[in-house]
Amino acid sequence: MQLRLRELRALAVLSQEELAERAGVSESTVRKIETGVVSPHPRTIRKLADALGVTPRELLVEEGKAAA
Repeated sequence: MQLRLRELRALAVLSQEELAERAGVSESTVRKIETGVVSPHPRTIRKLADALGVTPRELLVEEGKAAA
């Protein structure tokens, strides 16, 4: 599973630290998810989506629509 986390965070003009604080997760968690080191738990996806003001579905990259 791939997330559009970095893209949506940039559109919201938030640093990793600011997003982590809003979502109630650690900055290292945000960094690891953005770099693909870890796959987030569904609850974490929900927290990040809520913090960004999007739906969890909007965070997911649709298959075949990943940025080149």
